[in-house]
Amino acid sequence: MTSVVYRRVDHRLGTFALRTLDPDADAALLHGWVTHPKAAYWLMLDADLARVAAEYRRIHEHPHHDAFVGLWRDRPAFLAERYDPARVELVGLYDAAEGDIGMHFLCAPAGTPVHGFTLAVITTVMAWLFADPATHRVVVEPDVRNTAVHALNAAVGFEVVGPVAKPEKEALLSVCTRAMFEQATGLDTTVRPFPEESRA
Repeated sequence: MTSVVYRRVDHRLGTFALRTLDPDADAALLHGWVTHPKAAYWLMLDADLARVAAEYRRIHEHPHHDAFVGLWRDRPAFLAERYDPARVELVGLYDAAEGDIGMHFLCAPAGTPVHGFTLAVITTVMAWLFADPATHRVVVEPDVRNTAVHALNAAVGFEVVGPVAKPEKEALLSVCTRAMFEQATGLDTTVRPFPEESRA
């Protein structure tokens, strides 16, 4: 059983939402996304269906990592993960602070690109993370070669800290506080749209 945990209306592209992920029911959907050539930086291009299901089952059961299916106009359109960077991904690799939350996002492959879609997705994911008053700062560690996501991160307020050597990649550690996000996007994160669904 999945449920919507957040919903946001983009002024240009309409309604975006995030729902809980079912690692078994969603495995085929996610497999198509993470093995697409555009998802090269997700590092799962050669994964079979069983491996994808196992990976998201592991995340689903992890105490400090979870994943969500993103919806656009009520249809699955992106993937979002949140994690505690002091316990997952960046353990011992950066100066952790109270209120830090880590984030990954992946847009589904699209036959016809929609202008501004990826920016609307990352804005939605960030707004969702900051909807939790306990979140003070979002931390990301994309591949240093992923220039497209670096530009998106900058557009929503991220500031580059510097390169970090991880086992699977050279990452570009970047951080974004609530104030930085609000200044970059003009959004007020104290506003709780659809609060009844945010509690679902």
